[in-house]
Amino acid sequence: MEDEIKLVLEDATEKMDKAIDHLDREMAKIRAGKANPKMLDGLMVDYYGSMTPLAQVANVNTPDPRTIAIQPWEKGMISVIEKAILAANLGMNPDNNGDVIRINVPPLTEERRKDLVKMVKKIGEETRIGIRNVRREAIDEFKKLQKDGLPEDMAKDAEDETQKLTDKFMKRIEEMLERKEQDIMTV
Repeated sequence: MEDEIKLVLEDATEKMDKAIDHLDREMAKIRAGKANPKMLDGLMVDYYGSMTPLAQVANVNTPDPRTIAIQPWEKGMISVIEKAILAANLGMNPDNNGDVIRINVPPLTEERRKDLVKMVKKIGEETRIGIRNVRREAIDEFKKLQKDGLPEDMAKDAEDETQKLTDKFMKRIEEMLERKEQDIMTV
């Protein structure tokens, strides 16, 4: 029975870790006024008929805090990458000089900053819901194990352990949200 409890707790931890990773990836896509290559994560480019991530056809970096530079490995890809950026509707205008595509990241207005903070809070809340769902699944699993003969005190201890785990992850979410919010509101 103890092994089953351990497995349920490990599974819950793994799922909660995945939720935190997802939150981290989603927040990286939200620009905080500074250029970040992650802003283009998920951008797919038509590479000779197959959709390929931008990072696999070009070098993406930030030469300064307001600029993203995209250096394709093949010159023929410049116009394709430019079209993909425009089609992705990221609110960015690529500037093509024949060798490199530059994207100037304009400073954020106060209103836009507040909208981004709301977006971050929404993503954070979705992550919290995901964590709570994992907790509920684990507790349901412990109740099933209890019906199958797990002593009540062991089930209670396992539930307490799950709650401690949940609290730990909720605290991490809070810290991540606070950092991102500060990042967005810093001019």
